[in-house]
Amino acid sequence: MKNYSKLGLFKSSGRLYYEKPNKFRTQFQRDRDRIIHSASFRRLKHKTQVFVNTEGDHYRTRITHSIEVAQLARTISRYFKLNDDLAETLSLSHDLGHTPFGHTGEEALNECMNDHGGFDHNLQTLRIVMFIENKYLKFKGLNLTLETLDGLLKHNGPFYEKEKLQTIIGIKNLKNKLKLDKNASLEAQIASISDDIAYNNHDIQDGIKAKLFTLRELTEIDFFKEIYNSYKRNIKNNNKEIIVYQIIRDSINLMVQDVIKKTIYNIKVENINNISNIYSRKKKIVEFSTKFKFIENQIKLFLKDKMYNNKNVLNKNNNGKNIIKKIFKIIKNNPRKFIKKSNLNKNKFRAISDYISGMTDRFAINLYNTNK
Repeated sequence: MKNYSKLGLFKSSGRLYYEKPNKFRTQFQRDRDRIIHSASFRRLKHKTQVFVNTEGDHYRTRITHSIEVAQLARTISRYFKLNDDLAETLSLSHDLGHTPFGHTGEEALNECMNDHGGFDHNLQTLRIVMFIENKYLKFKGLNLTLETLDGLLKHNGPFYEKEKLQTIIGIKNLKNKLKLDKNASLEAQIASISDDIAYNNHDIQDGIKAKLFTLRELTEIDFFKEIYNSYKRNIKNNNKEIIVYQIIRDSINLMVQDVIKKTIYNIKVENINNISNIYSRKKKIVEFSTKFKFIENQIKLFLKDKMYNNKNVLNKNNNGKNIIKKIFKIIKNNPRKFIKKSNLNKNKFRAISDYISGMTDRFAINLYNTNK
């Protein structure tokens, strides 16, 4: 097997604010630990993945999803002998900026902020780690490595929305340390595709558990039908739940294998020999094959039809959307009741956006109910 470790980011180029190296932990281990010990990470346990958090304890939340993404990212990174600490850090922190009530909550907050710069959960993650999480005397935020900031900003590729970045983050705050028009590191690309693998498969598992669709309906997709048929002899009435677990495990395993094979192919064909080659390539290096891109698209269409557009899911998510809009109005009319004066003085509406996006589902519901 070829040695891919030289394509990994093992040495940090620093932080926005200088700190002495730690004797016992690498720079990237420190980043991961700062994420894990942050209040924003803890609050993910009460934030919606698909099902509003008050519905039950067995459905995934943002925190369980983030841990599952991290597990997949470490697996792929370790295969290539890349920096799995960096891949794990990016996976654990990628959803920090999400609002309550999932993507419908984000849509609602973005609408509320339409005349004030908008809202974007990826950029909100940067706001959290750069400004909002304050635990140090010498600087604001968590002062993560430049490689982690770069990965959070560009895990989907080069970042061209400079006007939005200026409005929500302020480009000068990055101190010209990030090259926005360059591609992301392999570790960031791995975290991104691990996110796709995790939420597609685990949403299927949660959807079956919630009885939004059946195993029979799932096997209308040829990919899952083939996996199902391999276990047909072992299926009994009392073990169907275990069969679902097995199908999801096999699906994840096949997707991980495909990503690894396609990434090896891309590295060879594109003659990628160093990190500079990675940054200069505009397209993703870590990706699915054409076959699995088609499978992924089938899964997304299936979930959209059977799960995300389910009447009950839509009703509860729309209720969450209405809650976001109403509490935005409540806070806007009397912001000092909820937010520190020092934060309001900088940018009133951005402070309100920060406050709402940091809420858990239950906190938002309780605030709404007590301020009707």
